Amino acid sequence: QVQLVESGGGLVQAGGSLRLSCAASGYTFRRYAAGWFRTAPGEEREFVAAISWSGSNTNYADSVKGRFTISRDNANNTVYLQMNMLNPEDTAVYYCAATGGYSRDYLPRQNEYFYWGQGTQVTVSS
Repeated sequence: QVQLVESGGGLVQAGGSLRLSCAASGYTFRRYAAGWFRTAPGEEREFVAAISWSGSNTNYADSVKGRFTISRDNANNTVYLQMNMLNPEDTAVYYCAATGGYSRDYLPRQNEYFYWGQGTQVTVSS
């Protein structure tokens, strides 16, 4: 069983930065791929970024490439999302997700994530 708790959200002006953290319980988390997703008001959940459990493979949505960076610290069971050059279109609830049972460099599809956090609100003002 893995529990995920996001933190680091808040209100920021356009052009600013935030770093989200996802703290995971469970000693096997280091073998779990992880991802970040977001849900904007009135929109469906969308993929943001993913990282393999090895940390060597990452993927990003086109809308955040070059601005967001996903990383992980397996020693501390934490996944991060560094968000730079934020704009109002990034306003959303951000969710951390994780899943296990895949090879070290595998990046799961959205429907393959099994564990989800409760989300953290990110609001970008113009």
